[in-house]
Amino acid sequence: MKILTAPRMERCIGCHSCSLACARLVHQNLSWNTAGIRIGSSGGLSTGFEARTCLACDPAPCAAACPTGAYSQRKGGGVVVRKKLCIRCGACAAACPVDAIFLAPDGEPFVCIHCGRCVPFCPHD
Repeated sequence: MKILTAPRMERCIGCHSCSLACARLVHQNLSWNTAGIRIGSSGGLSTGFEARTCLACDPAPCAAACPTGAYSQRKGGGVVVRKKLCIRCGACAAACPVDAIFLAPDGEPFVCIHCGRCVPFCPHD
């Protein structure tokens, strides 16, 4: 399984193109709340930005915490998400050691699935 990382975050300008691409192309929505990647300041205006994404834990604590099996361990790390099984309890987000599962206002969880659809939208790649 391919695991994506952002190796040159020092070049990030905080445009959020990757987040919007994820929301639109992966989750068929156009909202900051429906992306599996979040870009934020790494401490101030002059310190740059950081990306919060799933680190593809193996074993995945979020999958172990999910009471319905909506999150299941993917071979090689990370998770497979079956949205129809999700009851929006937030247990997956609470179990994530790096706070990389984001809950929409209605409780629906979003996590990076390492699909790579965000990569072409970075203006610095």
